Amino acid sequence: MRFRKLKQQSKQKHEKQSQPTKAIPARTVDRIKAFITDMFMIYAPILYVITYVFLGSKEEFQASDLAPFMGVTLYGIVYILLLVKLGQTPGKKAYGIKVVDAKSGENISYIQALTRFITFLFSATIVFGLLLPFYRKDNKTLHDLLAGSVVIKDEKE
Repeated sequence: MRFRKLKQQSKQKHEKQSQPTKAIPARTVDRIKAFITDMFMIYAPILYVITYVFLGSKEEFQASDLAPFMGVTLYGIVYILLLVKLGQTPGKKAYGIKVVDAKSGENISYIQALTRFITFLFSATIVFGLLLPFYRKDNKTLHDLLAGSVVIKDEKE
């Protein structure tokens, strides 16, 4: 009986150690600041290169139907690659937040990142998806809910 009791205690101790720590959701203010930082660090340079290197002038950019679409597409590709590989964009890194899978806590997959980006574009147009974190305790947006992701404070920061 004593051996059984020791085994149970050892098992309980091991279960406590193996449980992941509860991740703290990122503040909505930090998410907004990170988004604005990403717009300046990633999206603005892409638009600049498209406008002045490939098209030659802002008038050409404004006249083009394809140029804004290409800018968003290139931004989406960079955004997806950064989230899958690092879990962070430069803006998210600057504010100590990270995008992870809601269930496993690991970096999100390509499909999740693509779903998150496309649904972000959709939720930004209807605004409801972006206001959702103000009504939820876990600060999840519509694109987080649909992609199965969560934005947390980075433990390393």
